[in-house]
Amino acid sequence: MDTRTAIKEWSLAIRVNHWIMVICIFGLIITGFYIAHPFTVPAGETIDKFFMGYARFVHLIFGVILTFIFLWRVYLAFFSRFHADWKDFLAWTDWKNFWTQIKFYLLVSEKKPEHKFLYGPLQSVAYGGLLAMLVVVVITGVILMGVEYSLGVTGVAYAAVKPIQNMLGGLATVRFIHHIFTWLIILFVVVHIYMAFWYDVVFKEGTISSMVGGRVFRKPHD
Repeated sequence: MDTRTAIKEWSLAIRVNHWIMVICIFGLIITGFYIAHPFTVPAGETIDKFFMGYARFVHLIFGVILTFIFLWRVYLAFFSRFHADWKDFLAWTDWKNFWTQIKFYLLVSEKKPEHKFLYGPLQSVAYGGLLAMLVVVVITGVILMGVEYSLGVTGVAYAAVKPIQNMLGGLATVRFIHHIFTWLIILFVVVHIYMAFWYDVVFKEGTISSMVGGRVFRKPHD
């Protein structure tokens, strides 16, 4: 009989952070692609058309929310009462388990990698990479926003990151980097969704539902 134990894997704060980040990322991707390549124009008089303005406004709102969600996630990595998450991002340093996980995912070996951290070695690289990509997207986004909105908090944030704009050689490069890293995040999302379903099918631990209920179901010896 397949006996499994429910184990608390994700705190409420981590789950809320995760789903708000998901909504923001998808909202930013959709509005961002429209801003870059408008694929439709509403009917009516030209003077009444402000759809691009609305798209840009929604894009900025999602960007601001994502920035605060990212900062909250960094805070949780160090001060969460449920997990000391920053250590989990170092799972990749276990080279033996790292190689074991690679061989397992490539179907070269049937040996399952040990569950020493909240994340596996490859997961720690992927999620650490996602956080790094979000840093780039947020900074370049603040630059692009600050050029047009230079007052208040936006103006302060833009003044702080403007040296980066100058270092990169101007807005054209900043916009290009912003676009490229958007595609990298899209790639991450595709792989992340695929691996979540794959892991759920193979191990039957409730990986996907755990990000809703917070619990996974593992065998005692896992």
